[in-house]
Amino acid sequence: MAGSSTPWIGTAYLFLQSTSKTIVLPSLYESSQKKPSVFRALKLALADSTGSMNGVDVLKVHCSHPQLIVQLKFCRQEHCRRFLRSYRDGLLHRALQSHLQLSLATTTVPLQMELKAGSEHLDNMLKDEDRCLECIYREKPDRLRDEEITELEERLKSLTVHQSLNNNVAVKDCAPLRSPSLPYPPQGSSLSPQDTFIFQGQQFDNRTITLDDHQKFAKLVSKKWKQVGRSLQKSCRALRDPVIDNLALEYDREGLYEQAYQLLLKFIQSEGKKATIARLIAALEENSLISVAEELLGLHSNEDCS
Repeated sequence: MAGSSTPWIGTAYLFLQSTSKTIVLPSLYESSQKKPSVFRALKLALADSTGSMNGVDVLKVHCSHPQLIVQLKFCRQEHCRRFLRSYRDGLLHRALQSHLQLSLATTTVPLQMELKAGSEHLDNMLKDEDRCLECIYREKPDRLRDEEITELEERLKSLTVHQSLNNNVAVKDCAPLRSPSLPYPPQGSSLSPQDTFIFQGQQFDNRTITLDDHQKFAKLVSKKWKQVGRSLQKSCRALRDPVIDNLALEYDREGLYEQAYQLLLKFIQSEGKKATIARLIAALEENSLISVAEELLGLHSNEDCS
């Protein structure tokens, strides 16, 4: 792999295909009206997967019916590693589904994904992270960023600022792009120095719910997601009856993770900056889900974060 003085640069191709007969991603991307929405969902999902809007660069998007092929460029090994883990664990898949659902104002978008670097099919070796990194590092960019991508990036930034102003969301110092309807803050940011809460005798800074919180909640809450929803609905009109029961029916086939994910997504969308970790922790406490709360607050072992 690259020496310490050599920039770490590599490329990969992400193949995307909707399994729905009514949602054809290449056709949507070829539409001048829908293209910005598809690109927006893609950029936000990639940012979620790497933890940064600059974690991965989109060089070009190819339409090859029925697939959308995205050429990705990585400039830092740690960003590529985070992307691979997110892809392997299905987090990128779920993030892209959610962002497409919001951007296209449609129901759940069923997706199939495939990742390649050169002739290597990385899906077959995802458990060997270092090997995947080697394959991506061997493939160097064969192009600069496509002019169309640059135009979409600029249009996306302008659109986000416009939407944020319309929704009375403060946009300060050209803050990194994120979805107004999914107001995940930069990781670890708090609302204000005075905003704290007490959990198990310890004081914690309050903050808005992050994507990492969202995914951990959906993974850990299991069958008690409805009970947590009932607790949240006391102060959230968007979750009042029959919303929770409707979510259970609508996402029954997808299983508990998706039901819990959609519950918290609705809470975040409706409450915006008021969707705080303190409110979620209180709801978990009320339902005796102490271990889930501890996980969200980082009180368990950090061995997976090394």
